[in-house]
Amino acid sequence: MPEAEDLSRSRLVRLIAEGRVQVNGVVAEDASGPVAEGDAVVVTVPAPVPSHVGAEAITLTILYEDDDLIVVDKPAGMVVHPAPGSPSGTLVNALLAHCGDTLSGVGGERRPGIVHRIDKDTSGLLVAAKSDRAHHGLADQFAAHSVERHYRAICHGVPAAGDPRLRGLPGVSAEAGGVIRIATGLARHRHDRQRQAVTVAGRRAVTRLRVEEAFGDHAALLDCWLETGRTHQIRVHLSHAGHALVGDPVYGGRRRLPASVPDSARTFPRQALHAATLGFVHPVTGTTMRFASPLPDDMAGLAAMLRG
Repeated sequence: MPEAEDLSRSRLVRLIAEGRVQVNGVVAEDASGPVAEGDAVVVTVPAPVPSHVGAEAITLTILYEDDDLIVVDKPAGMVVHPAPGSPSGTLVNALLAHCGDTLSGVGGERRPGIVHRIDKDTSGLLVAAKSDRAHHGLADQFAAHSVERHYRAICHGVPAAGDPRLRGLPGVSAEAGGVIRIATGLARHRHDRQRQAVTVAGRRAVTRLRVEEAFGDHAALLDCWLETGRTHQIRVHLSHAGHALVGDPVYGGRRRLPASVPDSARTFPRQALHAATLGFVHPVTGTTMRFASPLPDDMAGLAAMLRG
């Protein structure tokens, strides 16, 4: 197929199953059927069909947009993709309304291509594809772990690269510049399928972090960056290290800020995690792109209370 068509292997298999591929004038019935040099293969690619997901006019903070991709700053509380528990009000619903007919079709459907996600209650930067060629190119970069992703987080306690307790934990090591590296396997929790857990045989996950600011000895503002991108990775790794995120209802355990901290900080309503930096190579133009998002108001306020 011409490279400009950007048709994935799975898309071509579907086109064959739909009877849209002919070999020497005969409809191909099997994706594994034989072909020979000189055979004439005709592939009919239908126009993209409307998405089954409804478009909703939801305000978005857009940092960049062109014909192939869009970069948004997602607020905390917004789900990325519709699911049984969140059928509407998601980022995909909002993108369908905003992008409209500029979506050229991903997998044959007019919809944005979601190549990575951040949790509902995590705020920050996310890139979505508007075309098949951008979708494939971005997906390849995420699979190769070449995308730059930095998160800012506020955790319980102050991680220290020289802490013997921390360096004695499985998968935790220190690197130059006060950097802490956490490399473990991650898999679904054995007793709670909604959670992830550190395991020996799970998927490889690597997180690095550095303390940006310490708030006494009870909390710290961190710069965390990902080598891999597993579900809940930063949240699980920080909990594993004994420095769970402030406000994390799933992995925070029984950690609480001291009574001297204002109540509004002690009852922070979400995990204090923000996707602050996103860098990648534009999959069509080849341009290196990098975006930054400041701490949202709620996390900035939390930091100010802890600082005070």
